[in-house]
Amino acid sequence: MIALSAADAVDAMRDGRITALAYAQALLERCAAGAALNAFITLDADAVRAAARKADARRARGEPLGPLHGLPIPVKDSINTVDLPTTAGTTALRAFTPVRDAAIVARLRAAGAIVLGKTNLHELSLGWTSSNLAYGAVRNPWDLARIPGGSSGGTAAAVAAGMAPLGLAEDTQGSIRVPAALCGIAGFRPTTGRYPNDGCAPISALFDQIGPHARQVSDIVLFDSVITGDDAPVAVPCLSDLRLGIAPGYFFADLDPALARVVAGVIDRLRDAGVTIVEADVPGLGDLIDAITLCVQVHDVVPALTEWLARSGAPIGFDAMLSKVSPDVMVLLRHFSLPGAAHAISEVDYLAARDVHLPALRAVLAAWFAEHRVDAMLLPATMVAATPIGDDTTVRIGHKTVAFTDAVGRNIAPGSTAGLPGLVLPAGLAQGLPVAIELDGPAGSDRRLLGIGLAIEAVLGRLPLPDHGPV
Repeated sequence: MIALSAADAVDAMRDGRITALAYAQALLERCAAGAALNAFITLDADAVRAAARKADARRARGEPLGPLHGLPIPVKDSINTVDLPTTAGTTALRAFTPVRDAAIVARLRAAGAIVLGKTNLHELSLGWTSSNLAYGAVRNPWDLARIPGGSSGGTAAAVAAGMAPLGLAEDTQGSIRVPAALCGIAGFRPTTGRYPNDGCAPISALFDQIGPHARQVSDIVLFDSVITGDDAPVAVPCLSDLRLGIAPGYFFADLDPALARVVAGVIDRLRDAGVTIVEADVPGLGDLIDAITLCVQVHDVVPALTEWLARSGAPIGFDAMLSKVSPDVMVLLRHFSLPGAAHAISEVDYLAARDVHLPALRAVLAAWFAEHRVDAMLLPATMVAATPIGDDTTVRIGHKTVAFTDAVGRNIAPGSTAGLPGLVLPAGLAQGLPVAIELDGPAGSDRRLLGIGLAIEAVLGRLPLPDHGPV
């Protein structure tokens, strides 16, 4: 049962071919077998079984069943749940249970879903490793010595390992897409604002966006339909009509050679399938990202978290939470974000980033899509595959030493900074580790992008469940 897609599992439960309780029990057994991944901070198996029994009782009574009937979904532990703690991965919130569900959790429950548990993450979502010093490091199911990516590493590891077919994550600057890439699954960051973000521990309202992890694109389409209410079929384009753009000067520079070969092979396969590949760099892209991305996040994070704690009914404020933050996160906050920080962002620079450079970035990317008549941009999601746990300062790529933050974060930054929809798909394996491509579409083209994803997934296929590790 664990190999079922979310859609197939729901169909089987709605038709009575399997019970919600039997399906939940199969996933719980998979979670227990994979405990070494440390994917969950909180998992109440008895509560999951009780919710599954209620789902079965609803079906037995002939009540209307939702489009996610009986489906257990792991939820990133930065997203509020009224019946389980929301720790945001930090010690001071270990026992904090919010006063209400996040809006997106409420929509999932209304559609019949069950919260499987709360998944581990990089503390306060401030990092790309998910090596959490408070709750332990999340491990990649393809190699337990390596990171799953962050900050939504627990959700990605759970989905990749077969603990659930569909999971809830969140992405400010790559926190959905980096873990999807490194764990060999699909991850979707919609156009900023497409899904409700309230009730999620924030970094910046300009960039934050909740979204799904899944093992196949059709389940992301199902998720999108449930959250938006748009259940019209997604059109799958003919590959011969598809134009994909690549911007080699920014996204393809200094890639790990093994990863680069996999991505080049994908491009060749798509060309052979009839896709038109358009090469055109995006003018000034690097300079715009440098002027916007970090500046906005480190400026906004403290007031944003302060407001979230208050709105969520937390018994403590920001200062009390900060007093127990782990050293790695504290260094970042002290360096950039706390009052008196040596590298604090001035209001002049922040306003320039928000009001001048960000609109310019959006305009440049919109013009690039229009000028080259490109349906989506194709790029390597990261510069490297999953790195060893603890190697989070620099990465050796060929003969060069590259900052870890660049190696995993450079390529995902433009899409999320500009608010574009981005879909990560597995591209294959390099030395036994997943490699991924990302497809970014024009703002608002979410359903079109998912259709493109379905078409490309049909060419590339999907990775199997990892055949080694703890599960």
